[in-house]
Amino acid sequence: MLIIGISGGSGSGKTTVIKKIIKSLPSGSVSVLAQDAYYRDNGHLSQEEKRKINFDHPSSIEFNLLIDHIERLKNGETVGMPIYSYVTCARAKETIPVHPTKVMIVDGILILTNPRLRKKLDIKIYVDADADDRLMRIIWRDIEERGRNFKQVLDHYETFVKPMHLLFIEPNKRYADIIIPQGGKNQIAIDVLKSRIKEKLMEDA
Repeated sequence: MLIIGISGGSGSGKTTVIKKIIKSLPSGSVSVLAQDAYYRDNGHLSQEEKRKINFDHPSSIEFNLLIDHIERLKNGETVGMPIYSYVTCARAKETIPVHPTKVMIVDGILILTNPRLRKKLDIKIYVDADADDRLMRIIWRDIEERGRNFKQVLDHYETFVKPMHLLFIEPNKRYADIIIPQGGKNQIAIDVLKSRIKEKLMEDA
């Protein structure tokens, strides 16, 4: 199993890169573990307390569970990836079955901050993008998907997203094997990455 970690700031274009990788490989050969599914369950908190959750700090992620799932997948087991809601800040009772595949993509803004997790990744990728472009995507996403209004998005960005990006996320791109500037728009970098993945798969065949 080839394990690829894809990191980068919120709104950097990670999802676009992942979709292009999956499209380039045989159907059914890629599965994805999303870091966002492993946020700690805070459904018991009050609405006021939920608004203060820092989703951009490494402590918000249950890394032990994520690493355990990666190890089990490498051993040929199927795992149940949690379903997390940003609206309720809680995990659902149901899970999503993830099966072992030739390529496993681990996706998330904080995955390169954890030394144990970094050691599990065969290829580490950092998707880079200008802060203005990321902010525009964050505004659209948080209003459409996370139930925030425009003011709440900007307040959250100033309080959590921007400082945590500078403190935890941006510095960790030094651990990346490949940096993709301009996010999903950089087709040349994505093509290089796809070629490297195919080479690696052939080596391991």
